[in-house]
Amino acid sequence: MAFIDDIRRTYSGSSLLTRIIFINIGVFLLLRILAVGALLFNVNVEGMLHWVDVSSNLGVLLRRPWTVVTFMFAHFDVWSILFNLLWLYWIGRIFMEFFSPKQLMGVYLLGGWAGMLLFLLAYNILPHLVGLQNCLIGASASVLAIVVATAVYVPDYKIGLLFLGEVSLKWIAIVVIIFTVLTLDKTNLGSSLAHIGGMLVGAWYAWRIRRGRDITRPLNAVIDSVFGLFNGRSWKSLKSMTAKKESPASGTRKQTSRAARPADEVSEEELDRILGKIKTAGYDALTDEERDQLFKASRRRNV
Repeated sequence: MAFIDDIRRTYSGSSLLTRIIFINIGVFLLLRILAVGALLFNVNVEGMLHWVDVSSNLGVLLRRPWTVVTFMFAHFDVWSILFNLLWLYWIGRIFMEFFSPKQLMGVYLLGGWAGMLLFLLAYNILPHLVGLQNCLIGASASVLAIVVATAVYVPDYKIGLLFLGEVSLKWIAIVVIIFTVLTLDKTNLGSSLAHIGGMLVGAWYAWRIRRGRDITRPLNAVIDSVFGLFNGRSWKSLKSMTAKKESPASGTRKQTSRAARPADEVSEEELDRILGKIKTAGYDALTDEERDQLFKASRRRNV
């Protein structure tokens, strides 16, 4: 039990990125353990997986609506979860240098759902796939959404690769996109289209955020309200808490002198001015000093 307690403490004290990775690993281990039991008792393993994957059959999907969430946190293939979680860890850490944990979760979910939508459209509209049965499982679309979002937002950010040295994120994203398109065929069309759906969401997110629009904000607002209700707080109480935070008393606390703040802290007024400039003129209009201030502010919020 001490081992489980250690895992629980590590999970509770970890970042959202690490928690997503833990959830994927936990679901994978659970599915593999259940698969061993299914093998011993001569139970169909595929039937077990259908309780967490998304079916291309819309009738089945309607009877198992929870799978629209579970599929993007579930893996059964060892290589699939290995590559997905390595991508998520490496690129997700870069994503968190510029964005908040909520935005990470929003892009993850939207990328998975976009991939699911293209998968379902392929098997219910394309003539050569209509009538065929397939399923979608894994976090590939979600992870690729984060990869492409990061590459589009900071294309010249360099990471070190074995045997290749430092490579810009834009080239990594371009190679992934080309590989996905070139490997399209009838046998993997559904999953490849799901990958493309995730990448499109990632590119869309980065493009919109550069113009001051966060496409994850509505989703995160819904998630916040739902979790607030489950925690026994009504929507009105959530609004009253927000109003309390913005009360004159709290505003007085925020208006500390510049000398009392750490040297690298950006004031709320300055941050609002920079965000307003991005909204009106775009990210490219920022000076080097303004970009540095925005970077510092994002780092402090993600701590």
